[in-house]
Amino acid sequence: MPRERVSETLERRLITGDRMMLAHVYLAKGCIVPKHSHMNEQLTYILEGALRFWLGEDQKEEVVVRAGEVLHIPANLPHKAEALEDTLDVDIFDPPREDWLNKTDAYLRK
Repeated sequence: MPRERVSETLERRLITGDRMMLAHVYLAKGCIVPKHSHMNEQLTYILEGALRFWLGEDQKEEVVVRAGEVLHIPANLPHKAEALEDTLDVDIFDPPREDWLNKTDAYLRK
């Protein structure tokens, strides 16, 4: 599967079924995923590198997730992330992210 270049610092590969989606997400060091939320439940499993997450509307909860670790993000929880180093993560969504499939994820494409 070819990588989709979403921005200068973020690429991904998507695999989707009827009720779930798996994404390989490649983030260059310094990549910022702006604060957003979605109705999809999310698991983020870091294969290489590390991501810092800010969770909640006020972003007061901060979590660093490193290689071999998993973060669960409940549906509708606002979150933001920063790649602390070049990172490869596997994101699993239920249901699939329609905005990723139809390329309306403008918050990532800035």
